[in-house]
Amino acid sequence: MSDFRVPLADALDPLVLALDVGSTASRGGLYDAAGRPVLHERHKVPHQFTTGTDGTSTIDADQVLAEVEEIVTALARPELGGRIAGVSLDTFASSLVGVRADGRAATPCVTYADSRCAAQVTALRAELDEQEVRWRTGTRLHSSYLPARFRWLRETAPSTFASVERWMSLGEYVYLRMLGTTAAGTSTAAWTGLLDRHTGKWDPRMLEVSGVAVEQLSEIRDPDRPLEADSRWPALQGARWFPVITDGLASNLGTGADNPSTIAAAAATSGAIRVLVSDLPDELPPGLWCYRVDATRSLLGGALNDVGRAASWLEANVRLGDADVHAALAAEPDPATPTVLPYFSGERATGWAATRGPCSPTSPPPPPAPCCTAARWRASRCRTRVWPPSCSRSPARPGGSWRAAA
Repeated sequence: MSDFRVPLADALDPLVLALDVGSTASRGGLYDAAGRPVLHERHKVPHQFTTGTDGTSTIDADQVLAEVEEIVTALARPELGGRIAGVSLDTFASSLVGVRADGRAATPCVTYADSRCAAQVTALRAELDEQEVRWRTGTRLHSSYLPARFRWLRETAPSTFASVERWMSLGEYVYLRMLGTTAAGTSTAAWTGLLDRHTGKWDPRMLEVSGVAVEQLSEIRDPDRPLEADSRWPALQGARWFPVITDGLASNLGTGADNPSTIAAAAATSGAIRVLVSDLPDELPPGLWCYRVDATRSLLGGALNDVGRAASWLEANVRLGDADVHAALAAEPDPATPTVLPYFSGERATGWAATRGPCSPTSPPPPPAPCCTAARWRASRCRTRVWPPSCSRSPARPGGSWRAAA
């Protein structure tokens, strides 16, 4: 495989500082004007979500802020003054931070994998026409999105809910604390389940059922409308800070899946299959989401909460011993293979159930190798449910192409 990295001395100006906040780490790197990674100019800070058997999945927003500041300090060194013209940030999608009037976090960052609002999802599905909601917003009513999460917070922590002046994603909060200003990238807004994908504005009805005022949310900006702000890093004076986008959009763009003929398959802590389409589709394939990412493009696809997380679950809960894990993962299932539903933090595409709990009960417990086979096989089968409907909006068949992101 070709190495496209370039030494700093040979990098073409202007440079871009790219930042990523994922499920397991915050990362950053410098890229030159040709899109090439700059050799040795990378920094990473690991982290992990706080999880619980009740569906909790959170992370301290100020911890992530400190991680991003560490990365920026390590990469935006004073000697690079005048060379870095832009800063970009993507984060895991569907995050939520409540912010007080003083600009400080009033809540932990609630992540996409938090399923504590399952009861509120059920209530919203009884109250609203879910297909009509999906046509407007491109999203289902689900614990991954904010309407049910807002209701859950309002019902379970009313004093905290009332103390919040602004609600924002994790990336918006990081920008607010670093720059004193912020905005929601269009894709970030779309992943909330609160954006009217046809108008590009916050959806009044979804705000109403969420109990949130539009004044509590950030301005929405397409990617071509960067923020201009003073920076405490001398090397970033004059640099433009691009609106925070979601990792799903960044994954497609970074792998070259930037057109309707190319589908991206991502496998990390979570996983997804996505295609970037050059319109705002009127009809949506069943079971998939469709996120507006700018004025003329949408990201269509489906996601699984648990891909790499399934491997982590196996390591933490199954006594692998001398089992040949690689052979087990590559093996075909047989009648003795236990049933594994890879919804460790809830199901998203295509069923959208609030299901948790990975294994069917067995007696006696199965040996470790079949558990590995079952987890890999069922995760793969769940991904294949996303693939055919994604193809219905993409020519990425024999004449098209795939891109893989890991």
